[in-house]
Amino acid sequence: MARLRAIPRMIGAVMRGEYDGLGKSKLALMGFGVIYMISPIDLVPDFLVLIGVVDDFGVFLWLLASLLGESGRYVDWEHAALQGRVQGKLDGPGPKRPRRR
Repeated sequence: MARLRAIPRMIGAVMRGEYDGLGKSKLALMGFGVIYMISPIDLVPDFLVLIGVVDDFGVFLWLLASLLGESGRYVDWEHAALQGRVQGKLDGPGPKRPRRR
């Protein structure tokens, strides 16, 4: 579920240029996959029952695998970025100690 919930955040981070792990071109290709699945125009018409459904199902499987894989990498990147920020605050310069003479 964490991967599914991360997909909108991942898309936003890619569009804002914050996350370089997924290129805008691959994101656009995924968008075209969604459009292909919902559009009534197909490479192979759906009235060819078995073949017409297989191409849509293939695009769906590719899209699902790509989104889940990319969102998994994004979640890892997000955790690493968060850890880096927390570690930076904890390991930072901290309060100055008075010098002993």
